[in-house]
Amino acid sequence: MQEGPVQDLFILGGGINGCGIARDAAGRGLSVTLAEMGDLAQATSSASTKLFHGGLRYLEFFEFRLVREALEERETLLAAMPHISWPMRFVLAYSPDMRFESDTPTSRLLGVAMPWMRGRRPAWLIRLGLFLYDNLGGRRVLPGTRKLDLAVDPAGRPLKPGFSLGWEYSDCWVQDARLVVLNARDAEARGATILTRHRVTHAERAGNLWRITTEGPEGQRLHLARALVNAGGPWVEDVIRNVTHIPTTEGVRLVRGSHIVVPRLYDHDRCYFFQGTDGRIIFAIPYEQDFTLIGTTDMDHRGPPGEARCTDEERDYLCDFASRYFALPIRAEQVVWTYSGVRPLYNDGAKSATAATRDYVLSVNADGPPLLNVFGGKITTYRRLAENALAKLASHFPQAGAAWTARVPLPGGDFPVDGVEALRARIAQAYPFLSPAEVQRLQRTHGTEVFDILGNARARADLGHDFGAGLTEAEVRWFLTREYAQSAEDILWRRTKLGLKMTRAQAADLGEWLAGQAADAAE
Repeated sequence: MQEGPVQDLFILGGGINGCGIARDAAGRGLSVTLAEMGDLAQATSSASTKLFHGGLRYLEFFEFRLVREALEERETLLAAMPHISWPMRFVLAYSPDMRFESDTPTSRLLGVAMPWMRGRRPAWLIRLGLFLYDNLGGRRVLPGTRKLDLAVDPAGRPLKPGFSLGWEYSDCWVQDARLVVLNARDAEARGATILTRHRVTHAERAGNLWRITTEGPEGQRLHLARALVNAGGPWVEDVIRNVTHIPTTEGVRLVRGSHIVVPRLYDHDRCYFFQGTDGRIIFAIPYEQDFTLIGTTDMDHRGPPGEARCTDEERDYLCDFASRYFALPIRAEQVVWTYSGVRPLYNDGAKSATAATRDYVLSVNADGPPLLNVFGGKITTYRRLAENALAKLASHFPQAGAAWTARVPLPGGDFPVDGVEALRARIAQAYPFLSPAEVQRLQRTHGTEVFDILGNARARADLGHDFGAGLTEAEVRWFLTREYAQSAEDILWRRTKLGLKMTRAQAADLGEWLAGQAADAAE
């Protein structure tokens, strides 16, 4: 069996937590290998609601530390990746029928202080929550909350009559799967080894080292490491029990979050935050130029994490929920795509999936060379999680450098937050054959690296094979050589979301082209 050199860290899991830790550790001078059994961001990290947000509803659970940390991170992350993340304004339309979930601390407190409200949210309490949301995180760039008269504001037009009062607040969008890939790329640029399609089959302690066995395209490999990081996401507990075979009382609660995508429902660029009579919330968000994203659900998940699917019941629930607000009802036949991810929440014994903590837990087993297990986490706090993970391991690696990732650009993000329009103008001037929509997509996918990908092209034909929906051979080759992509699914649903816009014939053409490239490489 092939054996590699001793590494400081071996990281299991190519989601946002694993790739974020790999980047941070490599930048501190540690040697790092990361193994992912499939494609990067193949599971939970490409199935989020795609927001950098503090979690407004977590205030109801008094999760003030988590909300504060997430709010602080919004602008820190935005500065490092203004191409794949951007500010968005959220409209919260008020209805007197809004209710708390019955098992939140806020609900119980209100039940004692104002029993006549019967669980309904008074307007003043909504505004208090938004005041805290504006001020807990030291907001500097994002605009604050403002009151809306939905009878005259354009945000009120798509809604049913009767919604007159609302508020508008700030959060940020992020291309979640691209965030993972760019962290992996930056980790590799700083010396890390990134292995996709490598499943970890066994890990055991041997003296002061971990011996880790992987199964990949070239067969079995043996890796030696001074510390093992289990960032397996929904598989974190399975890794502890069945890969390292270490007894544990800690575990995860698997919670499925499903989303639906429908053709664009309205013509402005703001999002909606809807609150239901059952106490739950969903978002409706402009998505990929031509669509609206609606989600999410919170359901305890049974079965393998990789088999999570949006059920018909969840689809109908989201359609019905949004239809209580939108003037035009949303029907199941309008849904063009669904996706579902499994959140690996730390099992804190909460009564419901919605009430389970979204905070992360980092647990170190130091009975020999250390094992760090990562439970839970939010995409917004992945960078802080990585910093805290390295702090947990600091005593084992005194040679490691200091924390460094705050506001350091990811690949393609080396331009100012307020420089988006200037960058788009540069792209349009350099490549006048691109449509405005293509310029926007390329800027939001690659940032300043657009110029590396398109090079000296003077016409569309210079970009090679045209696969449709704006995807060209030049961009596909970039995904293959620089971003670990191998399949059409990798490209159409994780490196981009062009699967929403391509026909079946176009997607098949891409698959056949990739198969031909693989055959040529094998000769």
